[in-house]
Amino acid sequence: MKLDFGNVLTRAWQITWKHKILWIFGIFAGCSRSGGSFGGGNSGGSRWEADSDLSVGAERFAQQVAQWIEQNWWIIVLAVLVLIVLILLGIYLGTIGRIALIRGTLRAEAGVDRMGFGELFAASGPYFWRVFGLSLIIGLAALAIFLPLALFGVLSAGVGFLCMLPLICVLIPVGWAVSVVLEQANVAIVTEDLGIMDGVRRGWEVCRANLGGVVVMALILWFLQLMAGFIIAIPILLAVVPAIFGLAAGQQDITSAPYILAGLCIVAYLPILIVLSGIITTYVQSAWALTYMRLALPKDKAPVLIDTNA
Repeated sequence: MKLDFGNVLTRAWQITWKHKILWIFGIFAGCSRSGGSFGGGNSGGSRWEADSDLSVGAERFAQQVAQWIEQNWWIIVLAVLVLIVLILLGIYLGTIGRIALIRGTLRAEAGVDRMGFGELFAASGPYFWRVFGLSLIIGLAALAIFLPLALFGVLSAGVGFLCMLPLICVLIPVGWAVSVVLEQANVAIVTEDLGIMDGVRRGWEVCRANLGGVVVMALILWFLQLMAGFIIAIPILLAVVPAIFGLAAGQQDITSAPYILAGLCIVAYLPILIVLSGIITTYVQSAWALTYMRLALPKDKAPVLIDTNA
């Protein structure tokens, strides 16, 4: 079946802009797709400059760290517990967010004019374990593939990574293709109330029968996400300009004005960044849901809302 890309992309934007309640679920959906990295500077660098022997300095530093952990072990335990709770909450909200965006798109296509947060949240609950289970299966499969490769590369002092380069080049497009099928499988589970394996089978059938259209849509959405991500990141790049000038001027004190100004700008822009990211996620997920509906459902059959308590 031929896919009208213009119609899907335009309709996805109409749904995204009209039903702004979906932006909240777009923010939720981003919780399970975004990662974070935490780093720290060497605030005590001057302390070690007096030590000409790096091994002695490293040993002393390790002793201090061990002593601090021994005296403040409860902080470590508390931090680990908080991190686990945040991860689980992110997984839950991310899964609910993806489901709610699919349900919201389905409702919009069925002619529903107004949507409520509680309504979408409650309607997403029955599909949680199926959508989460599918993501878990794919995640465990990816871990089973990449973990041995990573260990082999590390144990071989990096030589293994060079040997596995052709395999890695093959796995990248394979992973991309799996993610596309996964998108369609999630929509199939929610729109047709299917189980995990039936949803995967249905998503694969839709992708295989409409390979060209699905690949082109995936490339379009990837490009749009890339461009939108770059645009919304521009204020962050501008915010760090004062810090860059501070480094160029030899400012090493992080409490100096350039660094404080950069930090304040980033903190002020963060809520806007979160909302914009939620809008982008809403649009992309709506486009994927519409793609499935256009390809899997007959043209003369309007989407039907399926409510389930299973």
